[in-house]
Amino acid sequence: MTNHWSPTTFLRFERSLSTSTRVAKIVTDSGDAYLKGLGNPEGPHALACELVGTHLARRFGLPTFDYAILMIDDELDEIPLLGGGFVESGAAFCTRDEPGHAWGGGGLELEVLENPADIVRLVVFDTWVRNRDRHHPDYSVRRPNRDNVFLSSRGTAGGKYRLLAIDHTHCISDNASLNRRVSNIDVVRDTNIYGLFPEFGPYFELDILKACVADLRAMTTAKMQEVVDLVPDDWQVDAEVRVAMVTFLTQRAQFVADTVVSRLQRADGTWAFL
Repeated sequence: MTNHWSPTTFLRFERSLSTSTRVAKIVTDSGDAYLKGLGNPEGPHALACELVGTHLARRFGLPTFDYAILMIDDELDEIPLLGGGFVESGAAFCTRDEPGHAWGGGGLELEVLENPADIVRLVVFDTWVRNRDRHHPDYSVRRPNRDNVFLSSRGTAGGKYRLLAIDHTHCISDNASLNRRVSNIDVVRDTNIYGLFPEFGPYFELDILKACVADLRAMTTAKMQEVVDLVPDDWQVDAEVRVAMVTFLTQRAQFVADTVVSRLQRADGTWAFL
């Protein structure tokens, strides 16, 4: 998925949203956008997780919001954060405003997707990067978040929608704070399946799952290093943590590739979650 959206200038603040990172709706020289900036309550590592997660989703073949890194100067660019404070100077993660809506949770909406195979791919992706903020298997830990399943109408026709992979601020780490422990063996070998809403079950096909496994096996250390290197210095991810992130992403990809089919499918070929 090619990114043709390249905003360079903040023009106007519109409103601040009640999200964990206090997303701001803004206007840029390339149109309306949503901005996650420094000074947000989740901290700078949430921005790093968002960038890495979004870029990896694209590498894994999933459509995402168009995104860019926008430089903010807090002496010129006044962007309030809901609850108090302002976005601080430095690199901010910015996504293009997208026509569409969050999934309401019903199966009928999924029937009009133009990319239903990406339902399977999204589950495998969430499991790989340990994205617990879409659907955690243990509801006592985290409730399902259907707002993180976005159905886009950009470029579609005939009442169809396109499923997008969005919001990755809670991938990789447990609490949006990255440290060397992200590469611990118990984290790499987490056997939970993430992102699997019950309504997704009817869309699972073994051929799609096997294609996802093949793509996971192609996630080499060099490729993961390229992605982690995209994280701006402003977001305070030091060299040791970057090494741990690369180790986690590479080893976790291979672990999920080795185990995800057996976790999802019984020996008799039926799906374990149905």
